[in-house]
Amino acid sequence: MQVCLNGSRTAADGAHVPLTPQELARSAAAAVAAGATEAHVHPRTPCGRESLSARVVGPVVEALRGLVGVPVGVTTGAWAEPGTAARLERVRSWSVLPDFASVNWHEPGAEELAALLLARGVAVEAGIWSGTGGAARFAASPLGPRVLRVLAEVTDTCPSTAEASAHALLTSLTPAHGRPVLLHGEDGGTWPVLRVAGRLGLATRIGLEDTLLLPNGERALSNAQLVTAGLVEYQRDQ
Repeated sequence: MQVCLNGSRTAADGAHVPLTPQELARSAAAAVAAGATEAHVHPRTPCGRESLSARVVGPVVEALRGLVGVPVGVTTGAWAEPGTAARLERVRSWSVLPDFASVNWHEPGAEELAALLLARGVAVEAGIWSGTGGAARFAASPLGPRVLRVLAEVTDTCPSTAEASAHALLTSLTPAHGRPVLLHGEDGGTWPVLRVAGRLGLATRIGLEDTLLLPNGERALSNAQLVTAGLVEYQRDQ
């Protein structure tokens, strides 16, 4: 169970969303104590903007490592650094390396970025989003056999259809180099997709990046609370 600590959430989403390196580290530590085995984070500047700058990524990774003993991963989403050349330059400048990084295969420059990360010793999660051409591009990628796993993201946020969307996405990944799959949803699709992962015995994730709500619809007070609920839901149909 990976914990996704913040994602695109901001202070407008509530005081429970961790944003600073210290807040993220404390939230990660509580989530690990609740059962999370990895942490995924979106580093932010002091003004709250997502960034791939070494001056932003390094302190976040160091802060998490100071409090948790599990692998720490970061996003490399194009929204954090538009432009392939700029993203590559940012990653080349990292002096503190995360254990893994997610690369969205439908985004421009994904192959080059994944190759650079692997060359630097950073494991790669191949982000494959439903509703994109990511699955087909990844199936044809020579880097496919070298990635840590496939991060299968169901972008369907409708609770009544997200489960079917998850199965469709998994079917599209059948030729995906035989790599392990971490399946997750977002917003209204979070809990239905997490239960699919549980029934199929796939890795999954939970956290304030994916949902602000507990399975019963109540507002989540922390990432740790979501991890606790996620483990219960994951094991429910097993």
